Amino acid sequence: MTEIILDAAPDLDFDLKGLPKVSLHDHLDGGLRPATIIELAEAAGHTLPSTDPVALGEWFRESADSGSLVRYLETFDHTIAVMQTRESLFRVAKEFVEDLADDGVVYGEVRWAPEQHLQQGLSLDDAVEAVQAGLEAGVDAVAETGRDIQVGQLITAMRHADRGQEIAELAVRHRNNGAVGFDIAGAEDGFPPSRFKDAFTYLAQHNFPATVHAGEAAGLESIQSALVDGRALRLGHGVRIAEDVTVDFDDEDADGDDASDNIGMVTLGELASWVRDRGIALEICPSSNLQTGAVSGFGEGIESHPLDMLYQLGFNVTINTDNRLMSGVTLTDEFELLVETFDYDLDDLLELTLNAAEAAFLPLEEKEALVEYINEAYADLG
Repeated sequence: MTEIILDAAPDLDFDLKGLPKVSLHDHLDGGLRPATIIELAEAAGHTLPSTDPVALGEWFRESADSGSLVRYLETFDHTIAVMQTRESLFRVAKEFVEDLADDGVVYGEVRWAPEQHLQQGLSLDDAVEAVQAGLEAGVDAVAETGRDIQVGQLITAMRHADRGQEIAELAVRHRNNGAVGFDIAGAEDGFPPSRFKDAFTYLAQHNFPATVHAGEAAGLESIQSALVDGRALRLGHGVRIAEDVTVDFDDEDADGDDASDNIGMVTLGELASWVRDRGIALEICPSSNLQTGAVSGFGEGIESHPLDMLYQLGFNVTINTDNRLMSGVTLTDEFELLVETFDYDLDDLLELTLNAAEAAFLPLEEKEALVEYINEAYADLG
């Protein structure tokens, strides 16, 4: 049994956007600029719900805010449709990096599924090379403004398809050309990581890291499969690990104050204990989790999101955006949401950021340099 105490932290008096950030869970096809989609759609002959950038952005957000992961994923039909050429992939990747940098991100992992971008004749390798060229151009553009950012590709296989081995081999093939990790994404429920067991074994044999979408649309069995079959070093979302945590709060504390001062007795199940005790990172995406209904079992609204409980219990919580276009958020917005909802202070945001930095798929020396940079930047604010 563990005690968890809910109390308030002081208000923040600094610019959240200026804080150095680490982004581990951000989809390339979910982070396009509406104006770019419109231009690329016109060139591709693809019909959009609107050709006004503001209205199109609103359409994406409203369509994604349905409480259903299936409908949420349908919005990607439009973004993927305009990402089928070298030129479009290059542009989207370059702008993606620039937008991350504008949000204060200093290290970002960009996940995307090359198999979805072959409709106009590109090969898998062509697609990866086009995105890598765009990412590098974005890094150079950011450097010209006097800022630094480092990015890597998370090569993703779609869960409903049967190309896991092929995509795993693609990822390993490009490990020296920007690929830093592997992932599976798409409809989680009904498509467990065990479908890709051989691919994950291949990755392990080649010492190539994997993060696995699990604990979003499906629960504890999906997480267990991600860890066992997928050998996941991180869990994409992973928020439903909270289903293996039991919390008993007193109705009223000894002083008769409200529940914010209550002490809750917490019991972790075997799976939750395993994830927490081994520091397996949870790539939590607060706004997206609300949109897709991933946390509906815990209540309505951000205040019911279990991320704060998981954080207080010592889980390796990281904060991410998932799909900036669909959720209409930046990482700065997500930090602001946590500050407003859970009264997080500078120390909390630093810990969450360091969690992400230490979970990054980077060589140890680069990871240590990233941690040092973040610590120094926060120290300057103290």
